[in-house]
Amino acid sequence: MGLLIQDAWAQGAAAPADPLFSMLPLVLVFVVFYFFLIRPQSKRQKEHKEMVARLAVGDEIVTAGGVLGKVTGIGEQFLEVEIASGVQIKVQRHTIGAVMPKGTIKST
Repeated sequence: MGLLIQDAWAQGAAAPADPLFSMLPLVLVFVVFYFFLIRPQSKRQKEHKEMVARLAVGDEIVTAGGVLGKVTGIGEQFLEVEIASGVQIKVQRHTIGAVMPKGTIKST
């Protein structure tokens, strides 16, 4: 019978597993998640918060929706953004996607 299928032999009782080794895979998964997901996301959030805090009148910005404009007024939660000559809109601070270099609006 041992030609195609391995024979099953009775084995002795298995020793109980060490609790430290049974928790090791869980700890390793958490460490991987921290370094590849949690840490980079919190770093991006911190950079975005600093960028929004540094906004000043005259900065050229792009909103998360893709609207390009120049900041004309700053409030606690909202910014006034001029998107065309004489056309101003209000946007929430947290929707700012990026601050563009000066002269970006004229080049488009």
